[in-house]
Amino acid sequence: MVSLTGKSALVTGASSGIGAVVAEALAEAGARVGLVARRGELLEKTLARCREHAPGSAMWVADLADLDAVAGLAAAVEAEFGGVDVLVNNAAMPKRRRVQDMAPAENDDVLQLNYLSPVRLTLALLPGMIERGRGHLVAIGSVAARLGPPHEAAYGASKAALTAFWESMAVDLDGTGVQAHIVQPALVDTDLFSLPGNEPPLSDLSDALPPREVADAVLELIGNGRFERYVPDWFAEMASGKAADVEGFIAGVKEWTHDRIQALGAEPA
Repeated sequence: MVSLTGKSALVTGASSGIGAVVAEALAEAGARVGLVARRGELLEKTLARCREHAPGSAMWVADLADLDAVAGLAAAVEAEFGGVDVLVNNAAMPKRRRVQDMAPAENDDVLQLNYLSPVRLTLALLPGMIERGRGHLVAIGSVAARLGPPHEAAYGASKAALTAFWESMAVDLDGTGVQAHIVQPALVDTDLFSLPGNEPPLSDLSDALPPREVADAVLELIGNGRFERYVPDWFAEMASGKAADVEGFIAGVKEWTHDRIQALGAEPA
């Protein structure tokens, strides 16, 4: 297991789900962890668990969709911790809805939180990392970035944009001591599948993985320096298969979607 003793980490969306579990895993590995989320009461519970391992951990209640406030948040964390060694951009929102049913503002909201906000936070913390000659910039992406799932165009596009930015950043940062990593989870057992304002998921949630598997992948990438990790691993083969035959992949997803809608009795108007 990688040791982060003496390091500082910042995790967004840390009040529940993947973010909370990743924060606790980083604290268990020895890092002093900064937690960011909107829901202060839940964030305090995550903080208490982190402080069992890393007493110097701290929290900031913030709405990361407010792009103008991101730079101030980064400055506050750096002032408290004296710098950030590991940033985990996890905060995100779903939007399960067919394109023909989506309002433009809904698409904008997803891109703002899932793509623009983590990029702003990354750019705010990056100069300090480069100056110190070390750092890990982690993004929690999604298999949706590579596989274009039905009824999730806005979400998939936001994660694809994040992935593309991270790929270029990984090359740009070569030689700086700062590394970029991205974890691409499939179905994970979190409350993202029960949030209001979304269609019921087409996928079978009985296959959902525990968030700890994502946390383990984050620690693995920090430890081995690799760029990308799918959770579970076999989705890497699905992504490469799709890239080799996009037409066949889309045809297969259309058929799967039709079958799932019929099975769920949820044929759209």
